[in-house]
Formats: sequence, C-alpha cells, structure tokens
Amino acid sequence: QMQLVESGGGLVQPGGSLRLSCAVSGFTLDYYPIGWFRQAPGKEREFVAARNWNGDITYYAHSVKGRFTIARDNAKNTVYLQMNSLKPEDTAVYFCATQLRYGPECPRADVEAYEYEHWGQGTQVTVSS
Repeated sequence: QMQLVESGGGLVQPGGSLRLSCAVSGFTLDYYPIGWFRQAPGKEREFVAARNWNGDITYYAHSVKGRFTIARDNAKNTVYLQMNSLKPEDTAVYFCATQLRYGPECPRADVEAYEYEHWGQGTQVTVSS
C-alpha cells in the first residue's frame, strides 16, 4: 500500500529554517513528480512547490520563491522541502503529494492540487515569536 508521510514540522521563530521530509513507502517515487501544498486555518489549500521526476521542471509559488527549495533523494525514496527565512504567513499544515496518472518520466510538475492523486497526512509548521 502506498503511503506518503511528512515530518519535520514544528514551531520556529520568524527568520528561521525548517526542512520538511516526505517519506514514500509501497512505491518507488523515482520517475514521478512531487508537489508540496499548504493549508492555513480557514483558507484553501494552496500550491507551494512542485518538481518533475528528474528536476528539469520546478515551480514555486511567488510567495516562497527564493526562500524554499524542493529536493528529492531517490535512494531514500524521500522528498524534502527546505524552508528558509520563514515568515508568520508561512504558518500552515504542509502536505506532500504525487501523481501516477500520467505515467513515469512525464514532463509535468503540476501546480493544481486536483492533479495529485496521493497525499500525505500533513505536518504542522508554525512561525511565531
């Protein structure tokens, strides 16, 4: 059974950093895209970052560009979101997701949540002094 499990969230002061991990089991992620999304209380889920299978295509939301970096370690079947210079408005539950519907090695890195079929349970990130 395929599972995505996020970790690494927590409480951090403004200006601080966190690295979120998304460990995938029951499936080899090497040839499929990955996306990170977040949802703040009372708000809709929003796109954060996405990367296609080999990194040729990477997108970031305008609000995080230059501060966040999406990366993957295929040997560990894990994807990361490095978050630097965190702001209070980054506070949210962060989710990782992947899509299989377009097959392996597809040149896609979608920014729409509905394109992703498999999701983790989320990890809370709180940025506050």
